[in-house]
Amino acid sequence: MSITTETIPLIEPDASAVGHADRVIAGLGLPVDGIAVDDPATGEVIGHIADIDVEGALLAVETADAAGEDWARTTPRQRADVLHAWYALLVAHTEDLAHLIAREMGKPLAEARGEVKYGADFVRWYAEEAVRPAGGFREAPDGGASILTRRAPVGLAVLITPWNFPLAMATRKIAPALAAGCASVIKPATATPLTTIFAVELARRAGVPQDLVQVVTTSSSSTFSDAVLRDRRVRKVSFTGSTEVGRTLMRLAADNVLRSSMELGGNAPFLVFDDADLDRAIEGALAAKLRNGGQSCIAANRFYVQEGIADAFAEGLAARMRDIAVGAGLGTGTGLGPLIDGRAVRQMRALTDDAVAQGATLLTGGTELGSAGHFFAPTVLDHVPTDAEVATTEIFGPIAAIQRFRTEDEAVARANATEFGLAGYVFSESLDRALNVADRLNTGILGINQGVPSNASAPFGGVKQSGLGREGGAEGLEEYQSVRFYNIARRETR
Repeated sequence: MSITTETIPLIEPDASAVGHADRVIAGLGLPVDGIAVDDPATGEVIGHIADIDVEGALLAVETADAAGEDWARTTPRQRADVLHAWYALLVAHTEDLAHLIAREMGKPLAEARGEVKYGADFVRWYAEEAVRPAGGFREAPDGGASILTRRAPVGLAVLITPWNFPLAMATRKIAPALAAGCASVIKPATATPLTTIFAVELARRAGVPQDLVQVVTTSSSSTFSDAVLRDRRVRKVSFTGSTEVGRTLMRLAADNVLRSSMELGGNAPFLVFDDADLDRAIEGALAAKLRNGGQSCIAANRFYVQEGIADAFAEGLAARMRDIAVGAGLGTGTGLGPLIDGRAVRQMRALTDDAVAQGATLLTGGTELGSAGHFFAPTVLDHVPTDAEVATTEIFGPIAAIQRFRTEDEAVARANATEFGLAGYVFSESLDRALNVADRLNTGILGINQGVPSNASAPFGGVKQSGLGREGGAEGLEEYQSVRFYNIARRETR
């Protein structure tokens, strides 16, 4: 089958929304040249960012480290008050941030507003966690001493964020670092750096010391990582991105014995059993598949549907996918925005071509849309062979690939047959079945009868090749803390 480029009308950008976003960009004080930042809906250059070299990156390390000494001595209440103020500013600037996200990465405006809420929730959560530092006091079992444990800031943190959630991935790392008393150097992806730059500016307005959080933009991620992770002042690295890059960073971190958090690739299974509520399963599939256009590490990748419900599920999902309005993130009524770049579109075409060539049934989509921007139609493939590339790779786009199964054991075995273990989804009206299957799936995150399991108050992270460490929840704060143990001698008195 040959996939064509369709010229069906796409939702165009709304002029007033574009103007709003561009006013925010103009206020960032960006350089007139450097690394170009594009709007993926139009290909238009919307700004430039500095291309910082190794010397500049190490200067950022030095500056943040110096500021971190004072910040580490602040009280939990002082840090919490600053974080609360940052949260209030993020909420107050919801529209500015949402328009900026939609402009630089193409996310539909309604969904971008959801990201602002999600990202701000991390700041509020860690403002609250900052004043609940963990620790303990107990008697030594053999007597004669008391054991006191306290938490201390781990030290300067290097934070490396991806392009797909430019606000939430930044706040999910910066906020716990600040709450724990750590300085940080953050390197956003060059595709979507503007949201992070604006968010950090808001943090400074809220009272975060000017030098404490350094934003470094660079065209050479590997050069940056190699330099800063070898610097003895750095004590922590947190990375969200591909497993391949994560392995490289872990090798670098090993030389300096850095505390490491790695949120890496995913290949999430989405299991639908015969006893599932069909409408709820389809709604969950849409949310798990099309959130951020499928460009999410926890996006549903492999749809395993039990034979008794599979035809109805496939037909229902395809019908809903056909109704999705595609267009610019800043267009009125857009349900699915562009992919991040042309390479992503080509990947979607290749995955669909391969699956159909191997016998999959194309129920809807499978086409590149428009002559400008990076658009691909919402796509549903049914009867996907197990060895098709779309069944084994992280799709990162709007393709739902459906396979059939007969028994629970078969579904679990196929779901676990991957090196990844970030997220999974189970749909069943039997609570016993849902929980039993969830317990058998090798993933760090499970959505049970829902397609969006993320929550700022919960630990986010995977197992196997999907990474180590957790972000969010109380566990996310611990990633930026060291445990200290005091052995206090006790002398018997009479």
